[in-house]
Amino acid sequence: MYLQKQFSCFWHSFVLSSSCLAITIPVLGQEIPNTNTSEQHLSWQKTLTRAIEPTTEIPSLSELQFAKSSAVYLLRTPRNQNSVSQISQATTPIVSVTDVKQNTTDKGIELILVTPNSEQLSVSSKTEGNSYIVNIPNAQLQLANGESFQLSLPVAGIELITVANADTNTVLVTVVGEKGAPAVELFDSQTEGLVFGVTPAASTAQQPTPTPEKQPPIELDVIGTPEGSYNVPDASTATKTPTPLRDIPQSIQVVPRQSWEAQGAVNAIDALRSVGVIQAFNSPSNGDVFTIRGFQTTNILHNGLKDYVGGATTGQTQLNDIEQIEVLRGPASVLYGQGNPGGTINFITKQPLSEPYFAASMTVGSYSLYQPTLDISGTLNSDKTLLYRLNVSYFNTESFVDFFNSQRYLIAPVVSWQIDPNTKVTFETEFRYQQQFPRTGLPAVGTVLSNPNGKIPLSLNTLDVNAKNDTTSVLLGYNLEHRFNDNWSWVNAFKVRFVGFLRDSANSVALQPDGRTLRRSEQTDIGGPGVDNEYALDNHLTGKFQIGGLQNELVAGFDLYRELNIYNRTQSTVGSIDLFNPVYGKPIGAVTSTLNQKTINDDIGLYVQDLVTLAPNLKLVLGGRGDFVQSTVTNFLNSSLNNTQPDQAFSPRVGLVYQPIQPISLYASYSQSFSQNLGTTFGGSLFKPSTGTQYEVGVKGDFLQSRLSSTLAFYQLTLSNVLTTDPNNPTFNVQTGEQRSRGIELNVTGEILPGWNVIASYAYTDAQVTKDNVYAIGNRLPNVPFNSASLWTTYTFSKSNLQGLGFGLGLFYVGERQGDLNNAFSVPSYVRTDAALYYQRGHLGIALNFKNLFNVQYFTPRTINFVYPEDPFTVQGTVSWKF
Repeated sequence: MYLQKQFSCFWHSFVLSSSCLAITIPVLGQEIPNTNTSEQHLSWQKTLTRAIEPTTEIPSLSELQFAKSSAVYLLRTPRNQNSVSQISQATTPIVSVTDVKQNTTDKGIELILVTPNSEQLSVSSKTEGNSYIVNIPNAQLQLANGESFQLSLPVAGIELITVANADTNTVLVTVVGEKGAPAVELFDSQTEGLVFGVTPAASTAQQPTPTPEKQPPIELDVIGTPEGSYNVPDASTATKTPTPLRDIPQSIQVVPRQSWEAQGAVNAIDALRSVGVIQAFNSPSNGDVFTIRGFQTTNILHNGLKDYVGGATTGQTQLNDIEQIEVLRGPASVLYGQGNPGGTINFITKQPLSEPYFAASMTVGSYSLYQPTLDISGTLNSDKTLLYRLNVSYFNTESFVDFFNSQRYLIAPVVSWQIDPNTKVTFETEFRYQQQFPRTGLPAVGTVLSNPNGKIPLSLNTLDVNAKNDTTSVLLGYNLEHRFNDNWSWVNAFKVRFVGFLRDSANSVALQPDGRTLRRSEQTDIGGPGVDNEYALDNHLTGKFQIGGLQNELVAGFDLYRELNIYNRTQSTVGSIDLFNPVYGKPIGAVTSTLNQKTINDDIGLYVQDLVTLAPNLKLVLGGRGDFVQSTVTNFLNSSLNNTQPDQAFSPRVGLVYQPIQPISLYASYSQSFSQNLGTTFGGSLFKPSTGTQYEVGVKGDFLQSRLSSTLAFYQLTLSNVLTTDPNNPTFNVQTGEQRSRGIELNVTGEILPGWNVIASYAYTDAQVTKDNVYAIGNRLPNVPFNSASLWTTYTFSKSNLQGLGFGLGLFYVGERQGDLNNAFSVPSYVRTDAALYYQRGHLGIALNFKNLFNVQYFTPRTINFVYPEDPFTVQGTVSWKF
């Protein structure tokens, strides 16, 4: 009760104080940029001073002086003519920069800013030390991955190129030379956009300075928006701030939207398969539960806030309102509190855009699949401080499984308000509804094991025709950001998800010795839908400062979390079913058990993390978190079973990143996670939380002028305090169990050649029982292959008569896996092949996706002696229209 009172006190007092602060802070600080995606909302924190620290010092944005009398403009000219000139600044409309591309030339590098329409751009420039700075005051960067653009060491003599939003209507381009400011020539291309020809200082020492001349504003004419590279250089899941992947001492992959759109993904496992994430013990239609580094995980985040209920309870995550997915491997309790040790998945949603946007699509496919979608965005007022975005989709499909049908609805509106230059708040709502026939799998005997009666038809459904698995989910949330100055900022974010679920299905219990009779039981929610509500509040302060000449980037804060679960459920007898001659509609028998209870899980966490720059190429990450958790169970049928269990835990993390050369990062880290174990020993002592401890070393590299990134990781992850049977009192447990996973992982993402994108992964995972009183030492953990690999690659023609035509190929290998901890049976390995053919021209897009092209039969282990057959060969086609 004490912890519950603490939680309530924190909750009410902080919500009240946050509301007051939101009213008083608009007069503070300096201007922050307008943002357009969930990851851009902290892009102003990535100051140019930090970006170029290894070689020089650049003043903050507020210190930059762009004299109106020296503004530089460009006249539409052929690519082979240089036209740099200066005239007075003119007023021009805001232009969206939708992509940034780069090409290597004989002089250095070309940087291309791509825009969707013919618009005017005004440009002014200046030189500061080794840096050439270009100010574009009538533009806004709106990249598909939601990040600013950064290119490190593209050619000899150029150390860094950055393209970022300086404020709500200004794009800042900075080119940093190694030995001096580079020479930059500006061109206009009718097919590509604004072109910066960059030549290192060493190559231009003897070249004369061109004489500026007055010319009219440039007009850019680019038809369509290119797909862009799969490579996303930054992520926020590991640090709560946008951080270059090479500076994170832990393996993390970013899966951009365009990669899963090219695959025709309809659920989260489709989107994550390309980075080696494996579907866990359930069917994808039942919810998002994955296997990462040998352990099942339900650690789901929604824009950085816990969304554990949203992943496991509400069915499949619908992808239409998702912009990108970040996969952090290993423990993450230092920032997010209790959870599984294998990894964390962060779904980052689409954010409002300041320019009008419209996208609609229609997908049809095998088994009566059809999915219309709508995505619109724009402004609500003339000064573009109020923006909106609305995503709507409907999904319907049947299946190769008898009787199966799934319908999913999604409505997701978002509104952002730039209160003042330093303060922004974003409100979001998400409504999901899923109505479907559940799946419970088939016995292993007769599918992956021999059965004297023959093979069980994979289309067989062991449930009755009236089975249901319906879920309604409503999410409400906000994200408030305020910048006090160039170095300090504050974020207050909150979300609540209300979930109602209604289950009525016959569960498989056991296959009888005759190999054909399946014993079942009926599970029914009575008295209305069950409830599973989730509340999450996070507050953190981010600051940059120096101590003893060392640059620090501090994140400190606290979060509150509550899950409220209520259900009233009966278990009843129901007639068995003959797997080879099924008869449905058998009457439900007597109730064998009833469970009516409420569970409240509370968590208060305090955390701090510091990223210390020990040297320009050496960074240290230190973090720690204290958690105070409590689980309270109220049994409405038997008060003697009521129980309250408080626990405390401390989760540390330490990591080191060393860059021997600019494109290569060597890293090592130590981190921990924890998860509460409910119950007591025979002697009455409360169980301690299970603890996940990971040691990881690896190397990260950026290649091909930073178009291609890779991570090679070696790790050992140990889960301690695992419950196992008490040998002296078999009806009780003791905490002497231990499980360990060791492995090697390789992930590669990016663009090999212009138009040729790839995401590839390989994992060797040795996950086994190391201590237990029931399972043999050395038994492999279920559903964990020794070897798995994936490859998804696309190529899009950008020139000639084939421009806009593309194709994709996917190969996904999962090795043999054990079906349970007893290792009583194994599930065979498989190779699944996917293919895609698509055409994008102007606003129109057409795509064909072929999944499981060679109709390979493969399975996912469910529980002891049961498996899920997965989808056979399917085809789907999509027509889209965007502008």
